[in-house]
Amino acid sequence: MAPRRRCPVCGSKQWHKEATSGLITCSEGHVLQNYRNETREVSELGPHAVRKRTLKSGRRKKERQSKADPRLYHGERARFHYFQCLQVILRMQVSTLVRLWELPPEFEIICRDIWALNLSLLPNPPSPEPLLHEQDTVGDAKQRTKGESTSGRSPSPDEVGENDDRTDREDRDQDPAQSSSSSSSSDSESESNFGSDGPDKDSELEELMRENSETPSSEEDELESTPRPKAPARKRKHRTFGQYDAPASTVSCLVLACWTLRLPIMYMDFVKLIESYDLPYLDPLRLLPGNMTRHLRKHTVQALSPHYPPSPLHLHRLASRLARLMYAKYDIYTPEMNAAPILWKAVRNLQGTPTLYILTKRIARVISIPLTLHRSLAPALAREKKRDPAFHKQDSVVPEVALIAVVIVIMKLVYGLDGLPRHPREKDDPACALPMPSELIRAIRAAEEANEATRPPYSTDNHISALDMDEKLLDEYLTFCEKALLPREDRLPTGNVTTNYFPLSEERRLSPVLLAHDKDEPSAEPVMSAVPFDDRPDGLKPGQDYHIYNAQDILGTVPKDLELVVACAAQWSGVDRDYVLGVVERFERRVLRWLESVKRKERSERAAASSG
Repeated sequence: MAPRRRCPVCGSKQWHKEATSGLITCSEGHVLQNYRNETREVSELGPHAVRKRTLKSGRRKKERQSKADPRLYHGERARFHYFQCLQVILRMQVSTLVRLWELPPEFEIICRDIWALNLSLLPNPPSPEPLLHEQDTVGDAKQRTKGESTSGRSPSPDEVGENDDRTDREDRDQDPAQSSSSSSSSDSESESNFGSDGPDKDSELEELMRENSETPSSEEDELESTPRPKAPARKRKHRTFGQYDAPASTVSCLVLACWTLRLPIMYMDFVKLIESYDLPYLDPLRLLPGNMTRHLRKHTVQALSPHYPPSPLHLHRLASRLARLMYAKYDIYTPEMNAAPILWKAVRNLQGTPTLYILTKRIARVISIPLTLHRSLAPALAREKKRDPAFHKQDSVVPEVALIAVVIVIMKLVYGLDGLPRHPREKDDPACALPMPSELIRAIRAAEEANEATRPPYSTDNHISALDMDEKLLDEYLTFCEKALLPREDRLPTGNVTTNYFPLSEERRLSPVLLAHDKDEPSAEPVMSAVPFDDRPDGLKPGQDYHIYNAQDILGTVPKDLELVVACAAQWSGVDRDYVLGVVERFERRVLRWLESVKRKERSERAAASSG
């Protein structure tokens, strides 16, 4: 340690700096000469300086009054109210389906149970409303009173006395340590005084003087050079309503209830009812009571008011997820689809015959098409080897798309649908009972044109303008507007000029779709001739020269006949053409693997018979 400079008066080596004056003095109070500390701080002002006295008032600032509507719900309470509105809409949907489809009363009970399971299986289930209401009313009042009491009260004399006693005890505990440290330091200094003679200048004293003479700009530079702590990242706000909380979840509950009752329904049945405003889904706020709608904020209104009907793929995604979770968590099994009526609908949509229906059933059994909402609900495949899969790809496909895809596979096996003629070579070939390919394609095109002409004007696929409608379509559209735009009958005004001179007709209660079906006369089915057999060896027979088209080839093209059939199937099932082509390709490869396994088995049997 460098020696300290002695005081020229008393010879002391203990120096310290006074905080008020900035002078360096020894332990005896002698001031160090030839040292000056200049500051710009002014301790006393002259007579010409302006002084302003600040007065502190004890008044509290008034709290800022909120301009928000107290009737609107926010947070978890708004989310609970949102599910209440969805539940009311679900009850309306159930009553509508019971009336339109003449369903049994057990349908409502099943829908209620599935809705309760759906709420419990959500990623963020809604909280119970009484607890939230108590937190909003009682909890806020308690916090407010607690804050006022802690901020406004003064400490009592007993608390002051306890604090003083505590500080005295702490001082007494610290005094012996401080006295011992000071005595030890004085002893060491006295020993150093007797043992060594310091030089005239002390390095520590010079360092102390250098620190005092530094300008304030250096301190500012040091503050600027020091890195500032990074601000904490903002937490990402979670969405109040997720994809599983959307109004389409009520339709998925209806789908599961229909599957539980083994009703032969399709997703497009619900979509058509929603488009015609027969099933409450679009603009449902006009159907809700006023004591529920007045608590909805704008975000909740937007979440409850979808602009378009849900697509079949979206409904299938929600329904398959709900069925999978119900089976995984509660061991509730959703039965398979009632496939026979829907398969017949698919065959008739492509102008098929009962023979085509039977062939489709056989191939569907061979390739194990999915008839459940999720592949986890179906039994696992038989695994002969360890590398064999437990399930096929496309096992979670839309069931009605799977059925009509098998119909397309059979039509490709029989007709080819590539423009090349194919004739059976044997009289007992099932292809002899099927119609001619040219007549079948002509019938499919005529049926598609008829469906296009009879498509309702309010359909999402219909882009016709009101100026291009004839008198019949215009009447249907006006009837639809009365049902879609006007409020409920109990909310209509009792009497005014409009209702007196322009009353609504009684047919407003019926659906335009039902009215159109009642007015249309049943059209006669076209008579088609059967496929003749041809025993010439140079011709193509059914199943020969079969082409599998890759659905992922975006630059490729398919034959016109196949494109027409796929477009008709996509229109019937409500999905894209690429989706149908992808399912057809998967099923074709399954049929190919099955044929290879059959041929391999036959070769092994012949080899075993020849060796024996």
